[in-house]
Amino acid sequence: MNQPIADDDITALDATALSEAIHARRVSCREVMAAYLARIHRINPAFTAIVSLRPDDVLLAEADACDAELGRGQSRGWMHGMPQAIKDLAHARGLPTTLGSPLMTDFIATEDGLMTARMKAAGCIFIGKTNVPEFGLGSHTFNDVFGTTRNAYDRTRSAGGSSGGAAVALALRLLPVADGSDFMGSLRNPAAWNNIFGFRPSQGRVPMWPAQDVWVSQLATEGPMGRSVRDVARLLGTQAGASDNAPLSIATNTDTASADGHFDLKSQRIGWLGDLDGYLPMEDGILDACQRGLGRLERLGCPVAPARLGMPPARVWDAWLVWRRVLVASRIAPLFLQPGNRARIKPEAVWEYDQAEGCTANQFLAASVVRTQFHQSMLRLFGQHDFLALPTAQVWPFDAAERWPRTIAGRTMDTYHRWMEVVIYATFAGLPCISVPVGFNEAGLPMGMQLIGRPQDDAGVLRLAAAYEGAIADWLAVPPPMAHG
Repeated sequence: MNQPIADDDITALDATALSEAIHARRVSCREVMAAYLARIHRINPAFTAIVSLRPDDVLLAEADACDAELGRGQSRGWMHGMPQAIKDLAHARGLPTTLGSPLMTDFIATEDGLMTARMKAAGCIFIGKTNVPEFGLGSHTFNDVFGTTRNAYDRTRSAGGSSGGAAVALALRLLPVADGSDFMGSLRNPAAWNNIFGFRPSQGRVPMWPAQDVWVSQLATEGPMGRSVRDVARLLGTQAGASDNAPLSIATNTDTASADGHFDLKSQRIGWLGDLDGYLPMEDGILDACQRGLGRLERLGCPVAPARLGMPPARVWDAWLVWRRVLVASRIAPLFLQPGNRARIKPEAVWEYDQAEGCTANQFLAASVVRTQFHQSMLRLFGQHDFLALPTAQVWPFDAAERWPRTIAGRTMDTYHRWMEVVIYATFAGLPCISVPVGFNEAGLPMGMQLIGRPQDDAGVLRLAAAYEGAIADWLAVPPPMAHG
C-alpha cells in the first residue's frame, strides 16, 4: 500500500479516479467505506439525502471481503468496493423500497432490479437508498417517511426531484457516483439545482425491470448522475444494454460508455430553444445563465443559433398530460384498491389518479398521434442542428417549505407540475439529454442547461458535455457550503 489517502481526499475523488486508486491498492475498500460513512454520519442528518442506511459494521465487513478479493488478484469490476445508494424507487434485495410512501414502509425488496443487479455485478456495495418524493411525483424531494431532502447549496431550498437525494449526495460527496430515474426531469432538475451532471438516456437504453408494463410505459427511464461526465458515461455503460425482459430495450453501442474520442466542436451546430419564443415563463436570470453557458461553447468554436420547436408547444403539453396521467395512474392504481389508502396518499398523486379515470382509449391514441407528430418535428429540427439546448428548469431552487411553485414570472401554474414543462421535450421524443451546470445566481443557487441529441446518439451528447465540462471548471469548483463540514 502506498502513502495513505486522507478521508476528505478519498471522497473528493470522482468515481473513475476512485476506481483507479482502489485497483492500484493506493487505498483499501475498507478505508473508502470508512471515509464515506464518516462523512455521511457528519453531514447527511442536515440534508436527508441518504436513507435506510445499513449498519456500519456490516458494510465494513463487506468492504473487507472486497479487499480480500483484490488481495487474491480478483476484481468484480470497475466499481469494486465502492459505496453506492440506490434510488428509493428501485429495488435492491434486502433493502426497503418505500417509494417515499407511508403505505410502503414495511416493503422489503426480495430481488434486485435489473439496473441494481448490473451495478452490483460491476462491484459496488449498496449502503442504503437515496430519498425521493412520494411515488417520485413532483420535482421536490419530500415525503412523510423520511422528510425533506435539502439543497446542497442552500438548506432552505428544494433539492429538486425525484432524484433529489441522489443529487445532493453527489454534491456533498456522500457518494462517488449515483443512479437516478427520469420521467419529467427527475434526473435533470436535481442535477441542475445541485451543480452536477444528470443524464437521461435514449428511450430503451437502460431497460427497467421488474415493471408492471413493458410495452407502453416508456416515458420513464433510469440513468446515471455524476460529478464528472466521465463518471456519468462510465455508469451508463454499466446500466445500459438490451434485456429480454424489456422487449423495447436497445443494445448499447461500444462507444456509449465513453465520453472520450475525437469530437470537433467547430462542426457541431447547437440550436438554442430558450423559452420557446416566450411560451415558457422563466424566472429572471435563468435564460442569461444558460446563454453564458452557451457562450463558453462558442468560445471553443461551437456555433450556436436560435431554434424553434416547429410545433405549437401547447399541443405537445396537452398530449403529454394524457400520457402522464394514464401511466402514473396505472402505476399507483393497486394502492387505491383499499379505500382507506386514499387518505394516506399525497394529494398530487390522488389528482393524477382521478384525472386518468375518465380517459378513453381513443383519447390516449389521439395523444399518441400528437406525440408521433412531435417526434417528426424534432427530427426536422435535427436536420438543421446537431444538438438542441434549453434551460433545465424554469425557476431557481424554491423554498423547501413549499410543495411546488404556484406562479412563475407572474403567470399562474395550473397543475403541480406545470412549472417543470421545460423538461418534457426530450422525454416525449425519447431523446438522450444531459443537464450540465451553467453557474449560479446572485444568491449562490445553481442552475443547469439541457443538451439534447439525435435519436440514440447518447455517445454524441456525452462527448459534447465532456467538451463543455472542460470550459466550466470555475463553476464546478464551487463547493456547497457544507462540503468541507
